[in-house]
Amino acid sequence: MKAIIFSNWHVMRWIRLLIAVFLLQQAIQYQEVMLGFMALFFFIQAIFNMGCGPNGCAIPNNKKNKNEY
Repeated sequence: MKAIIFSNWHVMRWIRLLIAVFLLQQAIQYQEVMLGFMALFFFIQAIFNMGCGPNGCAIPNNKKNKNEY
């Protein structure tokens, strides 16, 4: 768990963290609960490195032989 949180910080993780901080600030300022939930969503994605990676959300295309589709 510690390795997931403290390693592999790429640009997208930093962007998600910045979005979370901005949304949290807006949620507190305007007293909007929905913005708070959105901030929590982006914060969890940033901390645990969840969500789509640099390759997108595509399913890997692993073929065993040439004849399979």
